[in-house]
Amino acid sequence: MMIFLVLKERLKSFYGKYATLVHGVVKFIYSLTAVALLSSNIGYRTELTGLAAMLILALFSAFLPYGAIGCLLGAVMLVHIYAVSMEMALITAVILIIVILLYYGFQPGDSYWLVLTPMAFLLKIPLAVPLLAGLSGSLLSVIPIGSGVVIYYIISYVKQNAGVLSNDASVDITQKFVQIIRGLLSNQAIAVMIMVCMVGILCVYMLHNMSLDYAWEIAIVTGTIAQLAAVFVGDFLFHVSIPIVELLIGALVSMCVALLYHFFVFTVDYTRTEYVQYEDDDYVYYVKAVPKVAVTRTDVKVQRINNPARGRHDRKYRES
Repeated sequence: MMIFLVLKERLKSFYGKYATLVHGVVKFIYSLTAVALLSSNIGYRTELTGLAAMLILALFSAFLPYGAIGCLLGAVMLVHIYAVSMEMALITAVILIIVILLYYGFQPGDSYWLVLTPMAFLLKIPLAVPLLAGLSGSLLSVIPIGSGVVIYYIISYVKQNAGVLSNDASVDITQKFVQIIRGLLSNQAIAVMIMVCMVGILCVYMLHNMSLDYAWEIAIVTGTIAQLAAVFVGDFLFHVSIPIVELLIGALVSMCVALLYHFFVFTVDYTRTEYVQYEDDDYVYYVKAVPKVAVTRTDVKVQRINNPARGRHDRKYRES
């Protein structure tokens, strides 16, 4: 445990010195991962799937705010979809415009959730995002996360129906629009997963703000269980096909990711909790003080000790 605490303090010290560089590197990795996932799932525009193109996009994104990165990735997604179907690209563009309006109208500070949510779904850890949002965001985070769920299922729909979308030249354009809209609206998994994310964010947000010992750990475990229960309820009510083994493994990994975030952001020692009571003319105050766990870096001094026997041997060698 002490090794990880020392590592945490060293990382915090490094971040304090090189915050600008760290932000740029994080944005580069964030953007590169998103572009790579798009290319591996709907990479129908080959000019954007090469390593050089992905590195250039990620490097350019490292200098942009997260909102602009989301718009750039949305444009890349539209280019890939347009290579399959113009109608699908137009419908996706309309949905993205609605998402942007909701984002700027309600929660303009959480744009990274728009990208992290489909990324987590594609990486098979969808429950991680509600856990992290409940710990670090607000209840309004459900808006960008719900929008991210819709974006993921658009990607999934294009991936599963690429052949049909690209080979419908004989079908009337109006009929194409109707088929695509009907296909998206008939997917009840979208509503189920948005509900799951809402349940997870609500549970984690409420529990981790309570004055309980180990509130964050309780919130993470309870939020994971609540999301799994919501998935099973949605599966029962709407007959949504969900692979159980994959879901359980993803839930375990999601919980580990949330606990890792908790360790680096909020590590306290509940065994040294103190309760303080004081008052003024109007109120009586009851304060619960929980100290944070922190370690200081120890300075290691190495003292060189000469070997007396070796010293005598060296003197005899010089005299001879």
